[in-house]
Amino acid sequence: MFRIRKNDLVKVTTGESRGKIGKVLKVFPDKNTVIIEGVNFIKRHMRKSQKNPQGGIIEKEAPIDVSKIVLIHTDVPTRVGYRFLKDGKKVRYSKKTDEVIDSIS
Repeated sequence: MFRIRKNDLVKVTTGESRGKIGKVLKVFPDKNTVIIEGVNFIKRHMRKSQKNPQGGIIEKEAPIDVSKIVLIHTDVPTRVGYRFLKDGKKVRYSKKTDEVIDSIS
C-alpha cells in the first residue's frame, strides 16, 4: 500500500526542487513515483498535432520519487503510518501528531 495518495499536500525534501510544496496530481505505485503540481519541470519538444496545433517546446511536470517527499498534515511535515481502529477500519495517521488523516476502507 502506498502512503502518499492523489490530492495530498506534500513537500519536497531533496533535489533542486527542495522546499517546494504542492498537490499530488498522479501516483505511479509500480514505479514508486508521483507527479506534483508545480514541481520538477522538464522541457519536451512536441510535434504539431490536433491536441497541440502549435507544437514547440512544452514545459510539464515530471515524476519524482516518493522517497524525496513528505506529507504535509495540519501545516506540519509528517511521516505516515497505518493502524486499525476499534471498529475495524484501516486509517492513515500522522506519526508526528498521532492524529488520523483519513480512512482507507
